Amino acid sequence: MLSVAVVAGLHAEARTATVDRLLATVPGSVALHHDLATAAGRRTVTRTVRDATGVLSSGEAPLVNDCACCALREDLVPELERLAGAGLTRLAVVELWDSVEPKAMAEVVADAGLELGAVITAVDPALILSCLGNGDDLAEAGLAAAPSDRRTVADTWARQLEYAPVLAVLDNPAADDEDRALLAQLHPTARRVPVPDGDGALAAAALAGFDVEAAAAAQHPACALLPQEAEAAGVGTYVWHRRRPFHPGRLYAALEDLTCAAARSRGRFWLADHPDTLLAWDAAGGALCVESAGPWLAALPDAAWELVPPVRRAAAALDWDGEHGDRCQHLVFTSPDLDREGLAELLDSCLLTDTEYAAGRDAWKRLPPAFDALLEV
Repeated sequence: MLSVAVVAGLHAEARTATVDRLLATVPGSVALHHDLATAAGRRTVTRTVRDATGVLSSGEAPLVNDCACCALREDLVPELERLAGAGLTRLAVVELWDSVEPKAMAEVVADAGLELGAVITAVDPALILSCLGNGDDLAEAGLAAAPSDRRTVADTWARQLEYAPVLAVLDNPAADDEDRALLAQLHPTARRVPVPDGDGALAAAALAGFDVEAAAAAQHPACALLPQEAEAAGVGTYVWHRRRPFHPGRLYAALEDLTCAAARSRGRFWLADHPDTLLAWDAAGGALCVESAGPWLAALPDAAWELVPPVRRAAAALDWDGEHGDRCQHLVFTSPDLDREGLAELLDSCLLTDTEYAAGRDAWKRLPPAFDALLEV
C-alpha cells in the first residue's frame, strides 16, 4: 500500500538532502516535486517525478484561478493515485516548493483517502534566525504562490517549522550552539533527525503515520502546546501568563515594541472590550498577526460544549479559573538576547489597572476600541 510523506521547508538544500536520503534508504520510493517558479512566465507549474536513479517523468499543470498553489493541489492527488494504482511504489515523497505550507498539502492528501505517513520539515539550523527575521513579503522574495499571497518569509517559515512533528536537520558546520538552541526552543516537542542519518531514523519517521486532525488541534491557539520557559546558549523562551484582561488602547500602543522584542512570539489573549473573543497572537520577522479564534469556552452555553473538540475541552479544563473560566493571557516569546524583565513590565502595564478592573465588564465594554480595524469588527 502506498504511503505518502510530505517534506516541506524554505531551506531548499536541506529539503533536497532530506528527500535524497529517503529515496536512498526506502526501497520502492519516488519523489514528486511541483516547481511553482515557472508560474509567472509559462502560466504552469512543472511536475517532476524521480527516484534514487534520476528523473522518471515530468509534466506541466496549468494554473487554477491564477494560483500556482491551487494548480499543485489539483495535480497532486491524481499523480499520487496513479502511483498507488500501479502498485509499484511503497513511499511517495511529496517535496513541496519553498513557500508551500505543509498543513494544506497534508490535508489534501488525507482528504483524498491516501495514507499519510509523515509530515517533515527540513531545516538548515544556520538559517533559522535569518528566516525568522525576514519580514519581506513572499512576493518580494519571488516566492509568492499567487498574486494575492500576502504572507511574509518569516511567518511562512514559522508555520512550516511548527506544524511538522519531525524536523530533518541538515548537518551544517556553520550552525552554532545558538542556532541549535533556537531550534530546540521554537519546537521543543518535535523529533529532530539529522541529515544524513546513519541509522535509518529518517526512513522510519517517514512511515510512522500522521494524524491530520490531531495536528490541526495542536495548532489551534486555544490548545496549542506552546513552548515552556527555557534558557540555553544565549537563547531564551519567556512564558507570560495572566488572568486580567488587556486595556485595548494601551496594548495597541505597545504592539510595535512587543512584536520586535523577540524573533518569534505566539499565544492567545483577551481584551477587556471583547471579553468573549479568544484572540490569537502570531508574530515573526517584526510583523504581527492578530485574529479572532472564536469564543472562549466560558462564553458558550453548556449545551454548546458538546460541539467543541475534546482536546480543546481538556486544554480549557487544565487552565480553568473560577472567575474567568478559560480566558487568559498566554503569550510565549523566543529569541536570542531576550529581555524577560522588560517584556514582563511592558505586558503588565497593558493590563487593566485595579481601578479599571473593579469597574466591571459593562465599563470595560465602553473602553475606546483600538483593535476593531485589525479584527474587522
